[in-house]
Amino acid sequence: MTISQYALDMADKVEGFVREIVIPYEADPRRDHHGAPTDELVAEMKEKARAAGVLSPHIREDGSHLSQRETAVVLIRSGLSPLGPLACNTNAPDEGNMYLMAKVGSPDLKARFLEPLISGHGRSAFLMTEPAGWQGAGSDPSMMKTTCALDGNHWVVNGRKTFITGYEGARVGIVMAKADEGACMFLVDLPDPAIRIDEIPNTIDNSMPGSHATLTIENLRIPADQMLGEAGEGFKYAQVRLSPARLSHCMRWLGACIRAHEIATDYACRREAFGKLLIDHEGVGFMLADNRIGIKQCELMIDWCAGVLDSGSLGTVESSMAKVSVSESLMKIADNCVQVMGGLGVTDKTIVEQVFREIRAFRIYDGPTEVHKWSLAKKIKREWKEADAGKKGPW
Repeated sequence: MTISQYALDMADKVEGFVREIVIPYEADPRRDHHGAPTDELVAEMKEKARAAGVLSPHIREDGSHLSQRETAVVLIRSGLSPLGPLACNTNAPDEGNMYLMAKVGSPDLKARFLEPLISGHGRSAFLMTEPAGWQGAGSDPSMMKTTCALDGNHWVVNGRKTFITGYEGARVGIVMAKADEGACMFLVDLPDPAIRIDEIPNTIDNSMPGSHATLTIENLRIPADQMLGEAGEGFKYAQVRLSPARLSHCMRWLGACIRAHEIATDYACRREAFGKLLIDHEGVGFMLADNRIGIKQCELMIDWCAGVLDSGSLGTVESSMAKVSVSESLMKIADNCVQVMGGLGVTDKTIVEQVFREIRAFRIYDGPTEVHKWSLAKKIKREWKEADAGKKGPW
């Protein structure tokens, strides 16, 4: 599938907007206690994105979604600043939630819950992950303990959730719970008094408003017509959402690392030490060369996985491979940028230090590297068993 001229033009518009309008906001002091941008700051940037025609740029005016390959060229550009996805409305978890609602939601649910997100008039949260001490669903959704039971024309939900990104201040929630039929998903208006915030921990990353809350859900009553899709199909819907969401994380953070690499390169080409520019020292120049190689590898991996998703496949295996490869490569790129810049690289004078922290968190979010590798190893073993079928082996 080729990338349309519309998507290429939109990507250029997004890049221009992020570089000219959004990047100056990186010094804006409107931040919460953890350093995340306030909703006031985000709303101001979104208004400017709306005026520039780059709000929700991955969704056309008729409501149709760009292909995944097209989405990649747009979201990478939006990620050139940690604030870019927030300004352009391509950030997590909203982008993934919008994708899922568009795929599964009824017309009524789309009008009520999806349209405000696309228009940038609200944020959302995806309530799936559960506390480890509670033995709930962490990286393994099949361990889910949050329950839902039908009571008349309402479903009643009880349980706990944790690391719910963007929950504080969110307007829309997707709640995942388990019924006798299996996993279910519901759309709810937020806030709701039946969902209590237990804590909002400070984490290594701080790019997203609302942080990562731990919640207790006590007798949350949800009208039956707010179920997303069908009862018992929640795990299938989770895969519909999670594979593209993993990949869009890779897109946005690749954009951030491209920018960090630009900053580190500029520093190395201006700063002199021991009689010559830093870039002329092999130890520095080789790190920047490795970055250039890594960035291209990430671009190719993202494009490959996006093509698989565009073919109609769920891309579960491919998105796991992409998430591992890209997150680990980006970690090395971000680390090289910090190292090249020395003392300046660990300060808040540039975004390099923040990008390093955000990428470190990304190696865990949406499934740690080790979980994805374990899943891939299981598949390798299963394929071997199927192919062996009583054979004595290739040797």
